[in-house]
Amino acid sequence: MNSIKIIPRKLKGVVDIPPSKSISHRAIICAGLSEGKSIIENIIFSDDISATIEGIKSFGVDLEFKKAKETYDVLVNGKGKVNLINDIIDCRESGSTLRFLIPIALMQNKEVTFVGRGKLCERPLDVYYKLFKQKGIEFRNENGRLPLKVKGPIMSGTYEVEGNISSQFITGLLFVLPLLDGDSKIIITTNLESKGYVDLTLDVLKSFGIEIVNDNYRQFLIKGNQRYKATHFKVEGDYSQAAFWLTAGVLGEEVVCRNLNLNSLQGDRVIIDIIKAMGGNITIEGQSLISNTSNSKGIVVDVSQCPDLTPIITVLAALSNGTTRIVNARRLRIKESDRLKAIATELNKLGAEVLEFEDGLVINGKEMLDGGIVDSWNDHRIAMALAIASIRCKKPVIIQNYDCVKKSYPNFFEHFKELGGEVYE
Repeated sequence: MNSIKIIPRKLKGVVDIPPSKSISHRAIICAGLSEGKSIIENIIFSDDISATIEGIKSFGVDLEFKKAKETYDVLVNGKGKVNLINDIIDCRESGSTLRFLIPIALMQNKEVTFVGRGKLCERPLDVYYKLFKQKGIEFRNENGRLPLKVKGPIMSGTYEVEGNISSQFITGLLFVLPLLDGDSKIIITTNLESKGYVDLTLDVLKSFGIEIVNDNYRQFLIKGNQRYKATHFKVEGDYSQAAFWLTAGVLGEEVVCRNLNLNSLQGDRVIIDIIKAMGGNITIEGQSLISNTSNSKGIVVDVSQCPDLTPIITVLAALSNGTTRIVNARRLRIKESDRLKAIATELNKLGAEVLEFEDGLVINGKEMLDGGIVDSWNDHRIAMALAIASIRCKKPVIIQNYDCVKKSYPNFFEHFKELGGEVYE
């Protein structure tokens, strides 16, 4: 079991925020579906992005990589069509890779097997299974778990999709339906959660020449026979990751977050509003966000549109005055871990007071936590949130299974040390 020991220290300094994982997935896939050469700037090879890169290669796409400081430029030579060269696609532990690539695999009539690891093997795909049954698409799984075998072809038409499970299913269909003969329509049958992720998809698709009409998130109207156009695309910084450092500044000293698009469509940009509502001091200077020591307070936070922020919001709440309620968080139970149970359990080990409910948390804040031994639950966001909690602990924090941060942010602990963190592996 790998573990890391963190000596409590206030963090201070400047951090370059890594590229958005969500946008990186989308840009690589769109480039792979284009005909011709695209350049995707600002990519890091986290485990999830590596899974998507290997997955898109399975469809006959050629990629080259050019080093640029901590990131890479990816040169994608798309063929404009699916040319299956590998019928087993390993999605590792990436839900985005799995749910985005399944519809692409259905664009031809050969059987493709999707495999994965860890919690991904049991994460739900029922939205797709229901559609497959309606559309006569062949599929087989192992008692609802991976491996999953699918065989197309997928056809244009009307697709009814629930919007309160995961927007990734909608994105998967949005990649493929514009390429098919005939027009299509995606009808959202419930309230759409995580709208920001659908906005990201539509925005990246537009950059690659694909036009889709968004009818107030109730339905998406898609003209058929469209073609992706190769382009030069730069991935902006990730607000999901910036959230950890912005919180570190509020709990510690001044932290400057660079490489962010202040007009971003990322749903997790709402972390700025949440921290400010909790009394956090965040200012804008040029294209940077600066957070500073603050006396934060408890509020009610609805995370239906920003579920990935829940672990770090819970950490800030645990060290704020008063009580914080996190609501509409039921979907967090089917992420890389049961994130409600994971963050409540582990923060309580550090001396926090977090109460877990079916669809949310209640956190009674304290000025300091004790410290101690915690576990990441093999969940990158839990590991990073616990590392930030160490800033206001009386004793060291030991995080077991810490290297799961490679899933999204392989340089996290390097950046943590650069900001003054004292870490021993």
